[in-house]
Amino acid sequence: MANLVIDIGNTFTKIAVFDNDELLYTEHFITVDPGTLNKFLTSYPIDKAIISSVKKDEEDWQTILSEKTQLTYFSAGMTTGIHNHYLTPNTLGLDRLAAVTGAGYLYPGKNNLVIDGGTCITYDYIDSNRNYFGGSISPGLAMRYNALNYYTSNLPVVKADDKFTDNLGKDTLTAIQSGVQNGIKYELTGFIESYTKDQQQLNIILTGGDSIFFDTLLKNSIFAPYIKIEPHLVLKGLNAAIQKHND
Repeated sequence: MANLVIDIGNTFTKIAVFDNDELLYTEHFITVDPGTLNKFLTSYPIDKAIISSVKKDEEDWQTILSEKTQLTYFSAGMTTGIHNHYLTPNTLGLDRLAAVTGAGYLYPGKNNLVIDGGTCITYDYIDSNRNYFGGSISPGLAMRYNALNYYTSNLPVVKADDKFTDNLGKDTLTAIQSGVQNGIKYELTGFIESYTKDQQQLNIILTGGDSIFFDTLLKNSIFAPYIKIEPHLVLKGLNAAIQKHND
C-alpha cells in the first residue's frame, strides 16, 4: 500500500506518493479539487494520507480524502523522534518542522542545517542528537524582487537570472539583480559560516523551489562540497512522520 503526502503551502500544493521511503511520483498544483485527488486515488493503492497546511480553512476534497483513506493532519506534536525546544511550538511553521524531520530521518547522527528557499528563506538547525532549537526567517527570492517594485515609484519588476554573477550592476536592471542575488548569496554564506564555527561537521541541505538557484549562487564557495540538494525534503519529512505515527 502507498502513502499520499500533501503539503499545502502559500503558493502551491505539492502532492507526492510514497511506497515506504521510495518517492514514486510528485506534482504541484495552484489549486486542488476532487478531480485532482481522484487521479491519485485511482492510480495508486493509497492506504494512508497526511496533510500539512499553512491555511486554516479546509477544502471539500480534504473531507473526501478522510473518507477514503486513513488521514492524518501533521502537527507540532508529531516530532518523529525530534526533541523540539522551540519556545513557541504552536507558532512553528509546519513546513519548517517537516523539513527538520526529514533531515533527521535522512541523515541520522549528523548536524544538519536546512535552508529552504520558498516564499521565505528559512534556516533551521537540528543537531546530531536530533535537538531542534529554531532558526531564522528572511524574505525569499521572488519576494525581494517584487518588494523593490511594490514599495518604490520607479523600480521595475525584475526576474532572477542564474547567469548573472557580477558584483557590479551597470544599469538599473543589473543593479537590482546584483542587490537581490548577491544579497542572498552573502546571507547564505554568512549563516553557513556562523554555524560551521560551532559545528565543523555540518550537512548543508538545500530544499524548496529555489534550492537549485541557491546551489548555483554557492557553487564557487568553500561550502560547495558539503551541500546536499533535497528538493523534496518537506515531503520526505511528512512521509517519515506518517510512517512513525502509524507504527
